[in-house]
Amino acid sequence: MTGTALDQLLERARGPVGARVELDFGVTDGPLAELAALLTRINGFFLFNAGVQVYRAGEPGLGPELAWWNEPETWKAAYGGLADGLFCFGQDLFGTQFAIRNGIEVVTFDPETAATEALGDSLDAWAQWLLDDLDVRGAASFARAFQDSEGALQPDQRLLPLRLFVGGGSYDFDNLTVKDAATAMRIRGPIAQQLHDLPEGTVVRLSTS
Repeated sequence: MTGTALDQLLERARGPVGARVELDFGVTDGPLAELAALLTRINGFFLFNAGVQVYRAGEPGLGPELAWWNEPETWKAAYGGLADGLFCFGQDLFGTQFAIRNGIEVVTFDPETAATEALGDSLDAWAQWLLDDLDVRGAASFARAFQDSEGALQPDQRLLPLRLFVGGGSYDFDNLTVKDAATAMRIRGPIAQQLHDLPEGTVVRLSTS
């Protein structure tokens, strides 16, 4: 396998899920310029048995649309400012967001706590991070097992734990429900606001329904 990590990732992509676009975010370098080039090349796609989803830009198409997903009322308002500065371009099976922060840094965003993890200053760094552990970071095997057992997810659906992972919830299938992806984010937003600044080791009892 040759090429950059992003090229290697795209060899595994299932898509596009949107109409062909020529995308331009008004910048010439950095991760936003790379995202524009990526979606011009393949406008939205799935990876790892739908364990990872990259949003399409524009209509028509399947799954969340990029601009709509980043509108405050779609889900970010539920986080009370904790998602400000993030331009989310994809998500994993459980709604962890992949985002570009302040136009310069690629991060993950935990939907339960609003914690971020910096991955690097390029989409290639994000791609390498995924490729380094497909099953943990891309949920590849879990996504296949869940859908083999419970049925295929629709393009706008993700998995929501009934008892949140941060509250001790398990990855057993009976602790997971299929939800509209934006609804799942809105459910967890108020909880993330409560958890975000708690000291490490604080005991919490949380659940969603």
